[in-house]
Amino acid sequence: MSPEQIISVRNYLCKRLGNEGISIKPRKVSDSVEVYLDDEILGLLYIDNEDPDDISYDLNISILQVDLDEA
Repeated sequence: MSPEQIISVRNYLCKRLGNEGISIKPRKVSDSVEVYLDDEILGLLYIDNEDPDDISYDLNISILQVDLDEA
């Protein structure tokens, strides 16, 4: 993902989720980035850009059972 795409998606997520604590960090692989809420990883964001006229982003959030038990 380009830096411009990262900024755009981050701004969208902050607005949509009502939380400015969201950040997006690049990974060593180029197919995805890490999404954080404050200092905790929330999930991975993938870009689907096979068709340049129809780009989409997929956010994959993993929830551990131990986290549910603590909630």
